[in-house]
Amino acid sequence: MTGLAIRQATADDLEAILGLTAEDSMHYFDEPAGVTDRQRAAIAEIVADAHQDLLVGELDGRVVCTAQVTWMRMLSADGGLYCQVEAVRTAADLRGLGIGAELMAHVEADARHRGAARMQLTSNASRTRAHAFYERLGFTASHVGMKKYL
Repeated sequence: MTGLAIRQATADDLEAILGLTAEDSMHYFDEPAGVTDRQRAAIAEIVADAHQDLLVGELDGRVVCTAQVTWMRMLSADGGLYCQVEAVRTAADLRGLGIGAELMAHVEADARHRGAARMQLTSNASRTRAHAFYERLGFTASHVGMKKYL
């Protein structure tokens, strides 16, 4: 995909990011109808955190993809840096065009530049198309993820 501009998100991107999230078929919580003060506070906290990158990709001024990256220093891997990728979303009408792959390539290039020991992510067990996408990018299903919703 050409013309995709990937950048750090700002608070001004909140509605667009929430719109991409709303298009996703996986809804674990009853999300509010409009933007809330908690969501505004959350994006402010995320963008201010040196260990987080909230990325958006734009095409012709439209936010069409997003991902949240957390950089975790670990004791394993000889004090290695892990790159945790979550909340990867691409606009529903643009899926299959390589936008998600370009976003993930951007994250991987940054991880390599930072000397990260590993990139990792979680994906819901029912998302077989997403699993195939990540496998095409070189990810392997090496661990069993567990969650406890509170």
